[in-house]
Amino acid sequence: MDALYLLIGASLLVAGGFLGAFIWTVRRGHYDDDFTPSVRILLDDAGTPES
Repeated sequence: MDALYLLIGASLLVAGGFLGAFIWTVRRGHYDDDFTPSVRILLDDAGTPES
């Protein structure tokens, strides 16, 4: 039964770590621009060979 309490505590600690990392990335603005990366490959002409 003691192992169960240890595993619950460890899982809560890991879940809290992931939640903290998610909140940190949202506050830093990593998910603000969700349009430009999806169309960047369509608008990038620097890699095309000249004819």
